[in-house]
Amino acid sequence: MKAALKKLFRAFLTKEMLAYIFFGICTTLVNIVVFQVCTALLRWNWALSNILAWILSVLFAFITNKLFVFQSKGAGLKRFLWETVTFFGARILSLGVDMAGMWLLLDLLHVNSLLSKILVNVVVIVVNYILSKFVIFRKTSS
Repeated sequence: MKAALKKLFRAFLTKEMLAYIFFGICTTLVNIVVFQVCTALLRWNWALSNILAWILSVLFAFITNKLFVFQSKGAGLKRFLWETVTFFGARILSLGVDMAGMWLLLDLLHVNSLLSKILVNVVVIVVNYILSKFVIFRKTSS
């Protein structure tokens, strides 16, 4: 058990994981701030606010994940297009998770909107890391 915990702890201390956590926090802040500005200040409904927050945070995440987290230096246009299409495709999947979670927490359970956004973001971050690490920015032999 102790060895397994040490291995897990070492996995979280890699340069890649620390960068993912840092930029994930930044991306989450972009998402939450945009959502809060739209709902609290502009009085937009939660769904429209959530979609705008998603668009801006996904753009931020793509750039930081590609350049700083997974340091993808993919050769050529084909690799760039693969990463772009799969990244945004995966994020559309996580947008579905995000929208469903927000609907559940806000409309059905009547949880505070900020708390709902934070809770849903935790789930989305895990889904996004798995897809980014093992599908989108995976190391290739070419």
